[in-house]
Amino acid sequence: MTTTVLEAPKTEVETSWTIDAVHTAVQFSVRHMMIANARGTFKNVESKLFLNSEDISKSYVEATIHTASVSTNIEDRDTHLRSADFFDAENFPAMKFISKKFEKTGSGELKITGLLTIKDVTKEVVLDVEGPSPEMRDPWGNVKIALTGTAKINRKDFGLVWNAPLETGGLLVGDTVTLTIDAEYAKVVTADPQTN
Repeated sequence: MTTTVLEAPKTEVETSWTIDAVHTAVQFSVRHMMIANARGTFKNVESKLFLNSEDISKSYVEATIHTASVSTNIEDRDTHLRSADFFDAENFPAMKFISKKFEKTGSGELKITGLLTIKDVTKEVVLDVEGPSPEMRDPWGNVKIALTGTAKINRKDFGLVWNAPLETGGLLVGDTVTLTIDAEYAKVVTADPQTN
């Protein structure tokens, strides 16, 4: 008599995702002359995301942002931001974020706590996140999701202390920086070893 062994259906507990840099924006804003907001972006970012569908707390994300890719659409200011007064891109070519904790805070809302390293300083930062979105398939068959994360940091905490006094009082650059990350990820498809 032969015994038939039935395999339990496979469930996808953890999925791997890689950043779609073309459809991702890493933006920042900071007070300029105490009266307006100066805004900029980082154009070169890499990231990997691992989502656990059964227990979001077991999810993980890491990101690398290349400091030389900073852009405010003003070349003189961008050159200054790349200098040792700010990001010192020659000696510190990348900022890094590594998550420590994922928490679900509401429907479609997360809080991601992680370690942000700028130059040679590492501090804990909390991102308030909308997402992840439902999975969508683009016209080329790629499965995509999106998340939007925001955080506020004090630039001086990371050694970005340059400033200039104003004749009317106050300082040229504010201390609080608002970060906004609109990230689109593509699902990483691994080959089925049985088909190879």
